[in-house]
Amino acid sequence: MYADVIVNISSENVDKPYQYLVPETLADKIRPGCPVVIPFGSRTINGYVIELSEKPQIDPSRIKPVTGVAAKINPVDGRMISLAWWIKDRFGGTMNQALKTVIPSSKKIKQLAVRTIEPIASREELSSLLAEAVRKHHTAKERFLRELIEAGRLDYSLTVSKLNIAANVIAKFESDHVVRIRSEVVYRNPFSDIDRSGFVKNKLNTAQQAIADEIRADIDAGNRRDYLIHGVTGSGKTEIYLDIIEHVIENGRQVIMLIPEIALTYQTVKRFYMRFGDRISVMNSKLSAGERYDQYLRAKRGETDIVIGPRSALFTPFERLGLIIIDEEHEGSYKAENVPAYHAREVAFKRGEDENAPVILGSATPSLEAYTMARAGLIRLFTLDSRAGGALMPTVHVADMREELRAGNRTVFSRVLRELIEDRLNRKEQTMLFLNRRGYSGSVSCRSCGHVIKCPHCDISMTLHNTGNMVCHYCGHTEPKPDKCPKCGSAYISSLGLGTQKVEEKLKDLYPSARILRMDADTTASKDSYERILSAFANEEADILIGTQMIVKGHDFHKCTLVGILMADMSLFAPDFRAGERTFQLLTQASGRAGRGELAGDVVIQTYNPENYCIEHAAKADYVGFYEEEYSFRKVMNYPPARCMLSVLILSTTEEEAARISEQVRERTDAYLGKNAVKENALQARLIGPADAPLAKARDIYRKIIYIKAVDYSLLINIKDLLAQYGDELPESAALQFNFNGGTVHGTEEHQKRRRSDP
Repeated sequence: MYADVIVNISSENVDKPYQYLVPETLADKIRPGCPVVIPFGSRTINGYVIELSEKPQIDPSRIKPVTGVAAKINPVDGRMISLAWWIKDRFGGTMNQALKTVIPSSKKIKQLAVRTIEPIASREELSSLLAEAVRKHHTAKERFLRELIEAGRLDYSLTVSKLNIAANVIAKFESDHVVRIRSEVVYRNPFSDIDRSGFVKNKLNTAQQAIADEIRADIDAGNRRDYLIHGVTGSGKTEIYLDIIEHVIENGRQVIMLIPEIALTYQTVKRFYMRFGDRISVMNSKLSAGERYDQYLRAKRGETDIVIGPRSALFTPFERLGLIIIDEEHEGSYKAENVPAYHAREVAFKRGEDENAPVILGSATPSLEAYTMARAGLIRLFTLDSRAGGALMPTVHVADMREELRAGNRTVFSRVLRELIEDRLNRKEQTMLFLNRRGYSGSVSCRSCGHVIKCPHCDISMTLHNTGNMVCHYCGHTEPKPDKCPKCGSAYISSLGLGTQKVEEKLKDLYPSARILRMDADTTASKDSYERILSAFANEEADILIGTQMIVKGHDFHKCTLVGILMADMSLFAPDFRAGERTFQLLTQASGRAGRGELAGDVVIQTYNPENYCIEHAAKADYVGFYEEEYSFRKVMNYPPARCMLSVLILSTTEEEAARISEQVRERTDAYLGKNAVKENALQARLIGPADAPLAKARDIYRKIIYIKAVDYSLLINIKDLLAQYGDELPESAALQFNFNGGTVHGTEEHQKRRRSDP
């Protein structure tokens, strides 16, 4: 028997299966997905078996045997191997990188065991031993025996730590057959403290019930479809998910529920835990390695029905997968940044198709890709136009900060926002202030010469923190703020912009008696910081919560009746074709935090561009109007989802080499398109660049970029494969990275139309 093995090296040069002989002694242990130890050149490394066969591909005398099974590495599910191949082909990277992506926990971790001391001797024998210990003044034995007689059994670790009984004392009792030590493996459960006793299942309203009924009917009939639930904030999408999940697990199937990492809070998980108890498991980056490994084991052993987590939870090794849900599907965190740069939505569609599991997308502000698929009829669209429970949409006020300045208001708070904050403080209601920034302030610049202090390693301005240090948020480089401009020597050097800490300080000056919480990347570094801050706000221990994006993701605070959005247009002019879409989504999601209970809500959007269509539509919560306008721009400019797009990032340690390689990439792509002109002409491919990347230099690496747009995603895959071969030939000082946008398993709207009309 021969095994095709992918070696555990993430290099394009060895990105192919290598064949090894399976020794007879290992024949019953090696299966596809098994981690193995293999000789590779002059060393021994690990790899994964992806296929077994009886036919050698080369002279059998040249095939080396497998050394053994890698005991400390988890095996890979066979279906995950197939999915990894698909991810590699579709999104780039090596097979080893794709395998590491689909393995939730590659290393085995020692399981947590609880040891209990139980008596073997009778109560009379224990009493006799106790009397002997008292007579001989053996105080440790006396303490131990008294506690054992009284309690009946003892926890081993507490006996050692609290009773101060040495391990050798316990061992002597064990060897004398007085006690035995029972060891039981337990799972680390980060949510075991949740009390489910007061749980009451919510009843769906008519609109929610209609959606749940239709999806359940499709599932029962075996009609696998994919869905998009477009519901305004507070419309009760989560209750629909819960109802359908319950139906799926009652029929013996399992569910993957994806939530953006930033929204994966104690409050969110509690709703699922209250309903399903220990049948859920949770994956997120805040869990310890042991907790993550335990959740992986529970899923693999079929001891859990539902896994909740960010995009990595998509690769949970369920045997009976029956449903995948992606909540807040518009979130950018569903797109991986590292190679392979996969999108969870596309991988979910693929896994759902392979395992006959429907996929449900949900959002108040769907991505243009998802909504385009729904409009084209490729996935089923459901719409919820009103909030559940009779709650009203908030009243939105747009504050033109240019007018505020003309009126003499030079603070960061508009007059209407200050009035409403004071009103909420008087009424004992809560306020959320959203700012899409991190740190004490923005960039540091000279008012005399205009010089902006940038990171010496990255082409990005440094950010000033209240410690007096400037920090680069790309590489972490830190240096003190200078007293004078390093370029012209002027003393007029200061920070620009606005940060959450500065907003907090100004609020304390205005409202000294207000209880204020701040939630951003700096205050949520510890494991339980999210829960601590949000629980405090939910328990009305604070009047005002200031935060960055993480406070606007799916949270539900019924006493919060005011949301203020500071510098709403800050992200509007970012060098990204999705800048308008992301601004609209942020403003709409932030507005949705206000007035979710019985009390009416207000939202204040502070902007210098009130006439911008993104802000106008966000103020009216008009998603369809925004979609129509934004999609028309994308279509004119050939951006996704009207077209698919491949970006090729060229990286090099020298600017000259980066420029030379980027020109060669352009020439090779042009040559491919020219050679296939007749075949590909109808696909309207277009090449843009090369040019400096939006971040032209990072960590002393120069970056160039080329964009290729086409209707047919398969054309871009062919170009990626062609350029990947060229990338294999590059020196170690340079590399190519690929990133796809707009291509879906279902295809773009126009590509699907062309396919449907093709006889």
